[in-house]
Formats: sequence, structure tokens, C-alpha cells
Amino acid sequence: MKIIAVLGTGHMGTPIARRLLAGGNRVSVWNRSPERSEPLAAVGATVAASPSAAVDGADVVVMLTDAAAVETVLFGPDGAATALRPGTVVVQMSTIGPDEVRAVAGRLPAGVSLLDAPVGGSVDAARGGTLAIFAGGPADTVERAAPVLEQLGSVRHCGPIGAGAAVKLVANTGLVTAVAALHDALAVAAALGVDRQTALDVLGRGALAGAVGRVTAPGASFAVALAAKDARLALRLPGAAPLLDAALDLMQAAPDQDADLSSLVSADS
Repeated sequence: MKIIAVLGTGHMGTPIARRLLAGGNRVSVWNRSPERSEPLAAVGATVAASPSAAVDGADVVVMLTDAAAVETVLFGPDGAATALRPGTVVVQMSTIGPDEVRAVAGRLPAGVSLLDAPVGGSVDAARGGTLAIFAGGPADTVERAAPVLEQLGSVRHCGPIGAGAAVKLVANTGLVTAVAALHDALAVAAALGVDRQTALDVLGRGALAGAVGRVTAPGASFAVALAAKDARLALRLPGAAPLLDAALDLMQAAPDQDADLSSLVSADS
């Protein structure tokens, strides 16, 4: 049995915490909005009043905060870093840039290890334990965290610190550009009078099969605003990415930034 702290019980944090509880671990949770953690208390989690209280005594800390909150959650007042003990592994699972990951690693207390481990998959995969986990960090740290991470999905060791974040940006670049291409293909279909379902069936058997599968899958949740944030991270890098630029324009123009990415190809989009 592991002692695990989950910092951030939003749409991904809650099913992840539930999986870890079901695996027989002792789990403490914290969220900026405490009411988001209350359902987890009913299934055995300890709801902490602060990040530092949540991580006290933890073997593994799973962070699902966004980039803007990392500074506060780790290093702010009552931040987790003050209570981390040597030997703890901090697993940063949200999507932030590789440079930001390396900067966080350099500020953790001595003896505390960091993995950047963003995931492929959404809420349905988190519930089912089928996430694809892209881990960046030393091999021995990945090995120590593996018994926890493997309860959530399959672990791919991508390289040193920052490599997991880099692979996730590559994966998300492929996803958002494919969805944008599907948007255009369906627009052409509509202009030609091709039935939408016929178009989806045909496109689902070709190069855009993955995009069709993603936008028609139930239970997926990847907000347009978050996808756009990841696109902007990738576009900071050197080199031209005109398709990603165009996909970002499409996402930024979406009327509902909180809707799932599939809304970009909804029938009324």
C-alpha cells in the first residue's frame, strides 16, 4: 500500500484519485475549490486543508494543477514543497512546457524526485485505468513510481526530465491539427451536398480515422481552451508550424471555450 497525495481534483483528478483508492492506497486530496473533493471523502480519501497538509508523509504526490497554479501549489504559502520528505516522488501530470518542468525540478527540496508524466486519454480512460502516461525523468525514479502509475494506465519512459512534456506536446499537435483537418473536410462535404454521416464513415476509413474516432467517442473531455493552451506552448518553439497556427485560429474562434475539442466539428459548427 502506498501513501499518495493528489493535488487537484478537477475533471481528471477525481477519477485518478478514485482509481488509486480502489487499488488499496491511502489517498489524501486537496483542491483549490474544496467542494470538488467532498465526493472523494465519501469513498475513503482524506481531504486536506492545504497542499502541505495533503503531502505530509506521502510516498508519491500526483499533481494535476495547471501551469499557472504550479508556483502557488508547490512554492506558495502552505505549498507542498515545504512538507515533502526525502524519497518522495512528485508526479506532474498536467501539460506544461519542458522548460517549466525542468525549472520546477531544480527548485524541489533535496532528496525529492520529479517526474513529468502528462497523459494521453481523457476522463473515460482515467476511470478505466487505460491512460497513456508519458514519463520524463531518471529510470530509477520511473521505476519507483511505476506501481502507482500502472494503476492508471501504461507507462512509456520518454527520456530525462522534460521529455514527457515534450512527447505530450507532439501528441497534442497531432490531435488538434487532425481535428482541424476534419473540420475542413466536413465543410467541403457540406458544400458539395455530401451527407455528414456518409462523410464521417468515409473519413473514418482513411487518414483521418483517428480524428473521427476521437470526436465521436463518448466520455472524452478536453476543453478547447486547454487544447489552445497546449498549441501555444508548441508554437513557442523554433520552426514553422502553419497547420498548428491555423488550428489555433480555429480553436480561438470557437464560441464555447469550455466545450470538448469535438465541438469544433459539431454539426452546427
